[in-house]
Amino acid sequence: MAVKVYSAQTTGLNGNIIDIEADLSRGLYSFSIVGLPDKAVEESRERVSSAIKNSGYNAPQKSNQRVVVSLAPADLRKEGPLFDLGIALSYLLASRQINFDVEKKIFLGELALDGTLRPIKGVLTLVKAARENGFEEVFVPYENKGEGSLIKGIKVYGCKNLKEVVGHLDRRSDFTLKPEEGIENFGLFEKEKSFEIDFSDIKGQETAKRGLEIAAAGGHNILMVGPPGTGKTLLAKAFVSILPPLDFEEMLEITAIHSLAGILRGSFITT
Repeated sequence: MAVKVYSAQTTGLNGNIIDIEADLSRGLYSFSIVGLPDKAVEESRERVSSAIKNSGYNAPQKSNQRVVVSLAPADLRKEGPLFDLGIALSYLLASRQINFDVEKKIFLGELALDGTLRPIKGVLTLVKAARENGFEEVFVPYENKGEGSLIKGIKVYGCKNLKEVVGHLDRRSDFTLKPEEGIENFGLFEKEKSFEIDFSDIKGQETAKRGLEIAAAGGHNILMVGPPGTGKTLLAKAFVSILPPLDFEEMLEITAIHSLAGILRGSFITT
């Protein structure tokens, strides 16, 4: 029986919805992933199989069957380990070990061998893409739930392991995860900001300071040129203290870039 669940991946600064289809058939055991997967995606076969077994379900190797997982669209290269959760759930559905409604749900996360969900990059971009494509629920690793909750209009579930996800979804289970709702009042991040160097600390350099003030007021780029020791780095550090506060969309954009680069500390960037 062929089944389909949904996941997503980033391409540049955008998110793409990925269909994960699984089909089981009789025959000698094999586990194939098709749809232009990179090495990290191909290796998910082993991570998923071990995670399923160590979470208390029947692993693919237990049965004489051919497992084919297709990631669509087939002409888009699939990269990274974030499809692990979706692949595991598609197999459990296809083998009829669990039963749930897959519509309007997105699954993101890398699986450890014991079934634990590891954090991933680009969650903010992926949750935003899910909302724009009409999805209502997103399941992400627990460490990414704060970042995902920055997007309003969609429920974000932070999950610690595969068993929690299955327990929440399976109609025969009583376990329920609590969703993180989108932040309604971003004003809670408006607090007094302290800067390493304040613009008022710079003495002299009147021409350079005037140029920086004009750039800050007009939203212009600026280029500082000069020999070492003339104060370019000091001015650049102080420049931050006179920039206008970010609005909500700018915070989302900057946070998304940090998330995609894998350097996000905390759930959001406000300066």
